[in-house]
Amino acid sequence: MDKEQQSQETALTNENEQPVGDGSPKGGEPSSVYLKELETMEEGDNGTENSDDASHVRVIEDGDRVFYIVGTAHVSDKSRKEVADLIERIKPDKVCIELDQERYDSFYDTDRWKKLDIFEVIKKGKFLYLLANLAISAYQRKMGAKLGVKPGAELIGAAEVAKANGAEIVLIDRNIHITLKRVWGNLGFLTKCNLLGTIVESLFEGKDSSKEETSEDIEDLKKDENISSMMETFAEELPQVHLPLIDERDRYLVAKMRECGGKNVVAVVGAGHVAGMQRYFKTEIDTQELDKLPKKGILVPILKWAIPLIIVGGIAYGVYTRGFDSLYEMLTAWILPNSVFCFLTAVLALAHPLTILASIFVSPLTSTTPVIGAGIVLGLLEAWLRRPKVEDCEDLVNVHTLKGFYKNRFTHVLIVAVLTTFGSAAGAWIGIAWLLAILGLN
Repeated sequence: MDKEQQSQETALTNENEQPVGDGSPKGGEPSSVYLKELETMEEGDNGTENSDDASHVRVIEDGDRVFYIVGTAHVSDKSRKEVADLIERIKPDKVCIELDQERYDSFYDTDRWKKLDIFEVIKKGKFLYLLANLAISAYQRKMGAKLGVKPGAELIGAAEVAKANGAEIVLIDRNIHITLKRVWGNLGFLTKCNLLGTIVESLFEGKDSSKEETSEDIEDLKKDENISSMMETFAEELPQVHLPLIDERDRYLVAKMRECGGKNVVAVVGAGHVAGMQRYFKTEIDTQELDKLPKKGILVPILKWAIPLIIVGGIAYGVYTRGFDSLYEMLTAWILPNSVFCFLTAVLALAHPLTILASIFVSPLTSTTPVIGAGIVLGLLEAWLRRPKVEDCEDLVNVHTLKGFYKNRFTHVLIVAVLTTFGSAAGAWIGIAWLLAILGLN
C-alpha cells in the first residue's frame, strides 16, 4: 500500500502539528524529530543532506526504546535503497516488516502457483476472491514493470539487509485473508460491484503515455501533503474500505511493532500507514479483536432458501388461483431472464461454446436450489473443457492485463465462473419481479 511520509517542511512537528521546540522528544511522546544520524544519512560529496530521503522516516522515542518508522512506496526502487541504507546505518535489534507470514513466504515459494487446483478453487466458491487478488497483484506488477522494480522489493530487501546485519525479522501485518474478508464483509452489494469494476478497469493497458506513472510520480506520492489528501479522499469516498484496509492495519502494525521487543527498532511500512501508526502509538490496542473474521450475516442464508420457496410457492399459488393456463406464463417469467442473463454473461466471458449452451439450462435450475450456484457448475464445466495446465498456473505472475486474463486458461475459467454467477443472480431477481407482477403481488 502507498502510505504517508513526512516532508522536511513538517519534519519538526509533533502529532498535533505543533512545533516540538528544541527538537528533543518529550516524555516518550511520539515525535517526528529526526535524530542526528538521520539528518545526515544521505549526504552527498558536498556534505549537503538529501531532505526528501530523511523526511521518509519518523522517529519515536519511548523510554529507552527508539522506533524508526520508514514510509515506503511498494513499487519504488528508491524506497528499497533508502530502507537498506537506514538499516545499515542504524544497526537495529529488530526490523519489523509490513508482511504476514503467508505473503513473506510467497516471495520465496516460486512454485506456489503450481499448487493451485482450479477445480478445488471453484468447488469451494473462492473464484471471486482469487480473481480479485490476482487482478490487484497484476496491477502492482504492471506498475512495477514500468518502473523496473518488483512490488514489495523494499520489504524483502529490508529482510535481507536485516539478516546480513544480525537483526531479527518481525512480520507485523495482519493475515491477508483476514484483512480481505473484513474488507469484503464491510461492503454493501453496490459498493462491491463498484470495487470489482475498478479492479477490472485497472487491467486495461493505458495508451496515453502521458498518464503512465513514472518513478518521479511514485516518489511524489510519498510526500506528506499528497498522501494526506489522498487518504482523506479515500476515507470520504470509501469509508467501508478505509476502516479495515487502512485504519485497522495502522493499529495492528503499531501494536505488533511495540510488542516485538528490542531497544532499537526499524519498521518498514507503506507510506500511508506512517501517520496512523504514529497517532495510535500510545493507544491500547486489542489485536485479537482485529483478527476476528466478520460474522456471517443471516441475510444470505435466508435468501438462499427464500428464493426457491418464493418461486415454487408463487407458481403453486398462481396455478391454484389462476389455473394451469397460467403455468406457461409463470415458467416463462422465471426461466427466460435466468437463461438470457446467464447466457449473455457467458458470452461476455468468452466461455467455451458448450458452456454458453449449458448456461441456458443451468441458471434456471440452480437458481431454484440453495445448494449450488450457476457459477460453480459452469466454472467446473469450463475447467473440464479448457483443462488449465501447470504452465498456465506458472504464467500467472506474467498476467498483467485484461487480455492476458482471458488468454490464460486458468484465469479465463475464473472469469467465466464470476461473470455467470452475477448473470444468474441478476436473472433470478428479474424473474422474481416478473413472477410477482403476474401474480399481482408487487
